[in-house]
Amino acid sequence: MQQFDLIAKTVAGLGYDLVDVERGERGILRVYIDFTAEDAAEKGLITVEDCATVSHQLSHVLTVENVAYERLEISSPGLDRPVRTMADFERFAGEECTVKLRTAFAGSANRKTYTGVLQAPQGDKIGLEFESKDGPALLEFTLADLDKARLVPQVDFKKGKA
Repeated sequence: MQQFDLIAKTVAGLGYDLVDVERGERGILRVYIDFTAEDAAEKGLITVEDCATVSHQLSHVLTVENVAYERLEISSPGLDRPVRTMADFERFAGEECTVKLRTAFAGSANRKTYTGVLQAPQGDKIGLEFESKDGPALLEFTLADLDKARLVPQVDFKKGKA
C-alpha cells in the first residue's frame, strides 16, 4: 500500500480528511488534516487534541507498516489551505482562491497565476471568476491543468469590536 493511501485510510478512519503529506529534512513526516466537509461547519477548526489523536494512531500504524521517518508532525492545513481534489473545489465554491496553472493558456500573455472566486465545478471543469484588466473574467481549467491552488485567508480583525 502506498504511503499516502495508508495515511489517508488511517486519518479517514478517525473521522478526518487528509489534506497533504510532506517529507521534510532530517526525516520529518508532516501530515495535514482537516475535518470532513460534513463536520467542518459543526466542529470548527482542528485543535491540538485532534492532532494528538491522529499522531498517536499514525505512529502505531507507521511503525507496523515499517514506514521510515524520524519525527511525525500533524497539523491543520492553515488559513491558506491547499485545494487539490474535485471534492475540495466543490466544498470551497464561493471562496477566494489563488490558482497556479502548470502552463499558461493561449492568449493569457504567459500568465499562470490567478486570484478570484471559485465556481462550483461543472463536470471536469473548474471555474475561477477573477478581475482582468478588461473587467470580470472566467478562467476554466481541469485538475490536469492545475499546478497548485490555495484559499486566500479571510481575517476579520474587527470581529467582536464595537
